[in-house]
Amino acid sequence: MTSRILVLASGSGSLLQALLDSPAGEAVVAVGSDTADAFALQRAAEAGIAAFTVSPVDFDSRADWNAGLLAAIRAVEPDLIVSAGFMRIIGAEIIEAYRGRIINTHPALLPSFPGAHGVRDALVYGVKVTGCTVHFVDEGVDTGSVIAQAAVAIEPGDTEESLHERIKVHERRLLVDVVTQMIGAQQ
Repeated sequence: MTSRILVLASGSGSLLQALLDSPAGEAVVAVGSDTADAFALQRAAEAGIAAFTVSPVDFDSRADWNAGLLAAIRAVEPDLIVSAGFMRIIGAEIIEAYRGRIINTHPALLPSFPGAHGVRDALVYGVKVTGCTVHFVDEGVDTGSVIAQAAVAIEPGDTEESLHERIKVHERRLLVDVVTQMIGAQQ
């Protein structure tokens, strides 16, 4: 594969692991995080993949953090950036530099329930179906063009945790499918 994928993750890295376990995993050249203790970084180390951390606490301002993240991204020279559980909003200068090459996953059927609490918000609102979305990143919060979605029924007695676990199963598959198609198109 000729594509170079950078995965950005803040937490456990289950979406990263799904990519690594797929044929698209061969194209993952680096993992970046905003959190030094993100398990995603350990997953990268175990896979022999370069990793970096750009923590907001190491910068005086949000603008400085964005500049630091942009420098780290540029050093990787990615063809595609996958925001896979990356819980920070990236700056406009990063989006502009990589427009159309940054994708994100979200645990709801966008445009419904954007933001950090999509699963909780779907339950509170009382919808019968939610799901997950892979979309392009733009300057808004979960407002970029939708690439693909998968629906997940809300079952009686669902909690935020039980529903989120079922969504994650679909989210991992959807992300792998989208990335596989995207890098196939680039070759």
